[in-house]
Amino acid sequence: MLVPKLIELAKQAAEHSYAPYSGFNVGAALQCSDGEVFLGCNIENSAYTPTVCAERVALFKAVSEGKTNFEAIAVVGGQSGDFSDFISPCGVCRQALAEFCDEGFKIYLGNNTDNYKVYTLAELLPESFEL
Repeated sequence: MLVPKLIELAKQAAEHSYAPYSGFNVGAALQCSDGEVFLGCNIENSAYTPTVCAERVALFKAVSEGKTNFEAIAVVGGQSGDFSDFISPCGVCRQALAEFCDEGFKIYLGNNTDNYKVYTLAELLPESFEL
C-alpha cells in the first residue's frame, strides 16, 4: 500500500478517538504482510492508566484476528484533530510493536501535508527488551 493511503487511513481512524481529557486525537493504520490494514484510535479513561494508544489498539485488533506479520504503521495525532505536527509512538507502543515486528519495520509519521517522516523500529527503539 502506498504511504499516503496508509496515512489517510490513520487520519480516518483518529476520527473515532475518545479523548475527552487531553483533546489529543491519535489514529494508526497497521499494515499486515498480506496487505490487510487494521485501524486504531486512542481511547482515554478518567483513571488514566486504562488509557490505550492508537498504535496498540491497531496491533491488538490485528493479533486478536490471528495476524502476527506486519510491514508498517502510519501514525497521526494532534490537539482536537489538528495534525499539523508529527507525532511518534510512545515507548510502550514501540515495545509492543517489537514483540511482533523486526528491526526494519517501517513507522510513518503523517501530518496535514503530503510530507511524512519514516523511521525503522530499530531507529525509534534501539536496544529493545527481548527474552
